[in-house]
Amino acid sequence: MTRAERREQLIEVARGLFAERGLEGTSVEEIAAHAEVSKPVVYEHFGGKEGLYAVVVDREVRALHTAIRSALTTPHAGARRLIELGTLALLDYIDACPDGFLIISRGSSATSPEGSFATILSDVASQAEDLLAGQFSKTAFDPALAPMYAQMLVGLVALTGQWWLDNRDSGLAKDLVAAHVVNLAWNGMRHLETAPKLQRPAPDAGVAEPDGVG
Repeated sequence: MTRAERREQLIEVARGLFAERGLEGTSVEEIAAHAEVSKPVVYEHFGGKEGLYAVVVDREVRALHTAIRSALTTPHAGARRLIELGTLALLDYIDACPDGFLIISRGSSATSPEGSFATILSDVASQAEDLLAGQFSKTAFDPALAPMYAQMLVGLVALTGQWWLDNRDSGLAKDLVAAHVVNLAWNGMRHLETAPKLQRPAPDAGVAEPDGVG
């Protein structure tokens, strides 16, 4: 095995262990044993498990970030189609790289030059903000609220993706999940009230309200 091949092998082995046990729960001894090498080989390539973990996280963050950014910059796609493409980009990644998603969605951050899952979501929210502001400006809805709605939209997709990772054996196909996410997001946005109010229950007419005076 060449040096490059050995490095890739260690990354693949470590990714599975980190996904299952986390950084703290994984030892260099375990990584070396699963790769059938000695501990010094791991140290030689990565300086320790922290260095190896940083490489794994950075690789996964880059892959997911690139996929979502590419989806959201698809030329000539309408607003609904961009939501579909962004949702599918996340679900495609989860489907293809469940171990990688487990690792980065746990909040690993400073280990990666590219940031973390939170960094990705923040970047996606910024792009969604521009998209929503453009849609809002065509209606009576206040474009200044676009940042808040972008966070809602991205949170909806991200949390659904995390849920689907744990429920992929439920029979819900990826495209079906994406279709339902877009159904809620798009049809919900199409029927937004311009001045929504909470539906608080009216005070019981038969019960005197306290006046706050002792």
